[in-house]
This record gives sequence, C-alpha cells and structure tokens, in this order.
Amino acid sequence: MLNLFKPMEWAFGHFSVDMGIDLGTANTLVCARGRGIVLNEPSVVAVKKGTNEVLLDGMAVGNTAKAMLGKTPGSIEAIRPLKHGVIADFDVTEKMLRYFITKVHEGRSWIKPQVVIAVPVGITAVERRAVIHSAERAGARRVYLIDEPMAAGIGCDMPVTEARGSLVVDVGGGTTEIAVLSLAGAVVSTSLRIAGDEMDEAIVSHLRRHHNLLIGEQTAERIKLTIGSAFDMDQELSMEVKGRDSIQGMPRRTTITSIEIREALGHPVRLICEAIRGILEEAPPEISADLYDSGITLVGGGALLHGLGEAISDYIGVPATMASDPLTAVARGTGIFLDKLDVFSKVLATEEDDR
Repeated sequence: MLNLFKPMEWAFGHFSVDMGIDLGTANTLVCARGRGIVLNEPSVVAVKKGTNEVLLDGMAVGNTAKAMLGKTPGSIEAIRPLKHGVIADFDVTEKMLRYFITKVHEGRSWIKPQVVIAVPVGITAVERRAVIHSAERAGARRVYLIDEPMAAGIGCDMPVTEARGSLVVDVGGGTTEIAVLSLAGAVVSTSLRIAGDEMDEAIVSHLRRHHNLLIGEQTAERIKLTIGSAFDMDQELSMEVKGRDSIQGMPRRTTITSIEIREALGHPVRLICEAIRGILEEAPPEISADLYDSGITLVGGGALLHGLGEAISDYIGVPATMASDPLTAVARGTGIFLDKLDVFSKVLATEEDDR
C-alpha cells in the first residue's frame, strides 16, 4: 500500500495548481502559483433553508449567491459562513472552499493542491484547526496558515524579514488586523472586530434613525463606496437612496450627503484609530523609531474608504498611506509564500503544528 501511495502523491502534486487563499468575511481571493490572482468572489453561499445543501448543484457560491442576499424566498437562504474572520458554519465553509478549489482547477475535483490560507491574528487554536480541517475536507493535500498582516506585508514588498519595524493595518470585512512586523514575525498585534461590516451597519442604523428608511447591507455598502469618507472631502457629495419607509412600510427614496455618512462612520473609524494607537504604545522604543519613518501601511477593502489614511494620521500623528492595490495585498502575499515556502516556513503553521 505504501508503494502505491507515493505515486499517487506525486500525481496529485504534478497536476495540481498550488494556491494561496485570502479567506475573508466579505470576499475570498485566490492566488494561483505562477498565475497571480485568479479568483475574487464574495464569501457567500446560497443553500436550501434548514439544510446545508448548496443550490444549483453546488454552484450557488460567490457572485451568484451574493446577488441573492436579502432577496431570497422563504425556502432559500444566502449566508456568509465566516463571521469576524472565523468559521461560523463548518459544513458550508467546506463546500465554499471546494467550489473555489475546483473552479481554479477547471472542474477537476480529484486534484489535491497545497494551500496557504491567511487567517486573522487573534483566532484561537481551535479556530485554526477548523480552517485546516475545512480546507482538507474540501480537497487540499497540505494546508499552511499564515497571519493576514504578515501575508499583507509580504504582498506589499515590505521589509518584514529584516530587523526593521513595519506597521500593517488590514481593514477587512469582519476584522481589522493590526501588527508590527519585524524579522519575519509579529512583534505586537491585535485583531479588532470592527471593520467594513460594522461600517455598513452604522450606515443602516443612520438611515433608519434619521430618515426612517430601511435599507439592506448591499445598499449600505454601495453608499459607503460611493460617498463614504473618514475625513473632510474637497467637494462633498450626495446620492439618492431607495428603501422601505419604516413607518408606512412603503417603498421610498431620499437624498443623503457625504457629510452625514461621515458622521455615521465616525464611531467605527475612531475605534480603529484607538486600536492602532494602542499597538504603537506597546511597540518597543527601537521599533517605534522605525515606524515614525516608515509610517502605517493600509491594506484590505476597508482601506479604500476615502480619507481613512488622513483620519488615522490626524488622530495618531504618524503618516498612514494606502498600499497599491490594497484589496489583493493579502492574497498576493500568500502567493509569494507558495514560491518561497522554505524561506518562510518559520512563520507558517501546518496541520501538524495545530494538532
């Protein structure tokens, strides 16, 4: 049996496309070895209500499922299997990963790749094992875990392996990851459960409270991306929003401004700024000297919020800049890890380490 096993392993490795996965609360990005970012879809799955049966023969995942959010009949449920960066629904996460892995391999479900998955810095050993087991059951041959800020630092070509301090702030959908990196490790780090989803909820709450208008999360996200800001804009904007009147229960529209949306986002933005200040206060003095020169690098989808860098700089007094292509920084970092597994092995965790 042993003699048969090795050729099988060789075959799996020879035909598979090893991949890095940024498994996010809002979106999942996949970076294939030698091909770059090959997939970027919402972390949403549509299932039959009361079951874990994925619709459309297992294909109602990602963009197809997100289009159903808030619009499904009683027999269908569009769910996000990850909450705050960790797995909330084990079975559905496994099916979502299987869909993404199979899609990268163009439908060849028998292939078993090596996979590097980026995870929040604050998750527990049990939560790490849940990620590993989900990926293994979804078809991965070997699974490595890497902290999201480290992957982002590598993806942004920051000197994370040198004896110099680098501060990465990854504002995702469910969590904001903050870490000071040096010598291929995190000197100090934290995972804040305030991020893009909480910003959307703040907008929903603002419209309900001040305009008596009920809107869904997709509309809130569209408002955030269109006129949302964390700092004063050169030219304030406005947009028309449609929803349901909370008093009369009828469809209605209203006009909102970027000024009021900035006020609505003020609380989550302030919490992120305070968390960054806390990490800076924990950093050793020598690292602090480096950070004053290098500043703060913002990555993740939340970094696209207009004026976030200016708001952080104004609050903390340390320059904060958005990385180029911040949305894909973590996924690009996992791809570089795949190419240099021997170099970065000490900052990776495998399934053996977590058992």
